Amino acid sequence: MKTVAIIGATSAVAQQISLIHVKAGDSVALVGRNQDALGVIAADLKLRGPKECQTFAADLVDSERHDELISRIFDGVGELDCVYIAHGTLPDQSECEIDYEKARLAFDSNCLSHISLLTSLAKRMKAQKHGTIAVITSVAGDRGRKSNYVYGAAKGMLSIYLQGLRNALFEHNVHVLEARPGFIDTPMTAHIEKKGMLWASPQKVATDIVTAASRKKDIIYTPWFWSLIMLIIRSIPEFKFKKMGL
Repeated sequence: MKTVAIIGATSAVAQQISLIHVKAGDSVALVGRNQDALGVIAADLKLRGPKECQTFAADLVDSERHDELISRIFDGVGELDCVYIAHGTLPDQSECEIDYEKARLAFDSNCLSHISLLTSLAKRMKAQKHGTIAVITSVAGDRGRKSNYVYGAAKGMLSIYLQGLRNALFEHNVHVLEARPGFIDTPMTAHIEKKGMLWASPQKVATDIVTAASRKKDIIYTPWFWSLIMLIIRSIPEFKFKKMGL
């Protein structure tokens, strides 16, 4: 039995991660902004028989209170075997191009808030000398594309940070997983009408992430075929890539 915290627990993928752990008999701590939504999720999970399911409401972009939040979680549940960070937003690229404040908010919600949480979390994980931190980023961070380069830049920045964090925490027996999903059919992407073979369900992505965390993988693409797609995209020479409409 493990003790698991899920930050951004109301997202579609996070809810599926919670369900997987509950079915395995693990204790879960759900962390998110909306207490009512957390309560509904927790009530459903408790019907499925977890040993313990606690909720912690907090503004995940409020970095000034992240130390307090992480302390509350550890004080409430004790040492953590695994922490998932799954919050974020999908900004409107066209708005970010003309309004710096929109771009800044995109970086706050998709990168800087993660770094703030990870800074507080890493101190606690180093002290307990074990555990896994799993962070959901995106394939968008692999290369800047005109369709979503603000979002992609935020995720790319977070990816580089996670590489260094993985290196820094290795000697403390703390593992860092980065999960890079492709297209996921969730409420956040409900406005995108045409969904095809490249789209995955939240259940599929959650299963891949939980499995990778248990196997202490470093970086995964989910579904797996995105590793091949992004390899091709990264291999396109810049003089050609800049002319493409990706």
